[in-house]
Parts: sequence; C-alpha cells; structure tokens
Amino acid sequence: MRFLFDAEQRAFIGSLDKMLTAADTPAAVRAWSRGEHAAGRALWSRLADAGVWALAVPESRGGLGPRPVELAAAFVELGRHAVPGPLVETVTAAVLLAGLPETGPAGRLVPALQAGEALATVAWDVPYALDGDVAGVRLALTGEGLFLSPGHGPVRRSLDPARRLTPLAPGGRLLASGPPPARALLHARLCTAAQALGVGEALLAQAVGHVRRRTQFGVPVGSFQAVKHRLADARIGLGFARPLVFGAALTLDPADVAAAKVAAGEAAYATARAALQAHGAVGYTAECDLSLWLTKARALLGAWGDPDICRTEVLRGAGLR
Repeated sequence: MRFLFDAEQRAFIGSLDKMLTAADTPAAVRAWSRGEHAAGRALWSRLADAGVWALAVPESRGGLGPRPVELAAAFVELGRHAVPGPLVETVTAAVLLAGLPETGPAGRLVPALQAGEALATVAWDVPYALDGDVAGVRLALTGEGLFLSPGHGPVRRSLDPARRLTPLAPGGRLLASGPPPARALLHARLCTAAQALGVGEALLAQAVGHVRRRTQFGVPVGSFQAVKHRLADARIGLGFARPLVFGAALTLDPADVAAAKVAAGEAAYATARAALQAHGAVGYTAECDLSLWLTKARALLGAWGDPDICRTEVLRGAGLR
C-alpha cells in the first residue's frame, strides 16, 4: 500500500512536529517521571489547541472526528517526540464516553477531555492504570461494566519512568453496563501502534546521527558494514510497519489494527536494541536522551495487547482461529 497524505494532513503533521520540537520534550519527560506535571500539562493544552484530542470525538458531540487517519498521524508525532502522559488512555476514554448519553457525566467529561482541561486514564481488566495521580477522569472497565473511579492508590514506577502506574480505587459510579464497544479497543491499539512507530523512527534517527558523528580508527562508525546492516534492518522493519498502521487507520478492522500493533511494536523494539548497540556504553545511561525512547519502546510493545494476543486476533480475522 502506498499511503500519501493530502496537503491539509501534511500541514497538520508539520505543525505538530514544529510545536513539539520547540517544546523541549526531554525535559518535560524527565519532570513527569519525578511527578512534576506542569510542563507536561502545558504541552497537553497546546496539543488540545491543535485539535489532537478532538479527533476521536464525533462531530455530533462537538469534536472533529472520528478521524482515525489524522489521529494515527498525530500519535506518530507524539511518539517521535516522546510526549509524556496517558495519551492513548485519554483517546480511549473519549471514545468510551462519547458513546454514552450526554445527559450523564459524559456530557461534561467529553468536552473537558477534548479541550485538554482534563487527562484520562483507563484500567481495562488490569490492576493498574497509567498516570492515575494526574488524570482527572479515571475509568475502570470490568466484567460488570464501565465505572468512574473515585480515586487512586500509591504511585508505582514502571519500566518506563514516565509511565507511572497507580491502582484505581474500587467502586465508583457505574456509567454503562455490559461489554465496552469494540471501537474503543481498536482506537487504543491503533494509537499505541502509531505511537510505537514514532518512537522507533526517533530511535533510528538518533542512532544514525550518532554513528555519523562518532569515529573509530579515523573513520565514522557508520561506515562499518555491521553497523550499516543493523540500522538498515531497523529501517526496513519500520518501513513495513508504517503502511500497516495507516492501512489499519483506514479500515479500523480488528485484524488490521492487531497486525499494525504487532508490526509497529516489534519494529520499534528491534530499533531500540539496534540504537542502544550503536550508541555503545553511553546508551545505557539515564542522562542520555536515548533512554527516554528506549524504555518507551519496550513498554508500548505490551501495552493494549501483547504480540501474542494481537497475533491471535490476526489469525481470528483470517478464519484460522
């Protein structure tokens, strides 16, 4: 598949890239990891002004969507710049709440989410939610239905320091009974895949830049065949994942979205390993900005459905399960 953005989409992507490049996101990520959210919240508001969170909300509810292609393109940029916060969870919450009557709590929560006034987190049959300490909207999905959680427990660190985990307080207000709509999980997996793709592309760019600058035996490290081949493999993996991500955004078919999630997650993780090797010992240090993307690539690999779960979904879509 050859996917080309139109002029409006290219302008949107370019504006996000320009805004995030000027925002010094590595500093915001490190502050977020320490529990200091001011810089991240300011960035969140600017993303809201750009319309990112409104892309998942139907026009009938005051949003700009649903526009999954533009949403995927935005999440590639969010991953490329390592933007902190419950990004996927906020989109997922917006999709869940936009499907509920406006007369209930969703009537006030959806506008707050798309305006960037509130962040959201979602615990979907898991014990912990991402960034529950900063999220103003905490949703818990269980076998009984969708609940609005009244609070959260103590913060726990995860593999990625910027992905802070908290248990949600039990109970809360029941918003909807029964299983959640399938489109919510599809949006979560699609955005995770797009974010992972952006993370992988950022890692590759940093690795290529490093091996061009670093010299050994009087020549750039990037001139060595072994280094070239490793980074070329990473480029090929990301290149194969990209059309799968945007193809899935076009179809929103469960098997297509699952395939994109597998391809993008594994390509990003493979690129992380290649980038770490290309950087040598400095790549292992937390002081090196590379670490901000390394840990995120590993965390996104298993988020919203690990590769085994997603492969099973692909087989099911092909009629083999």
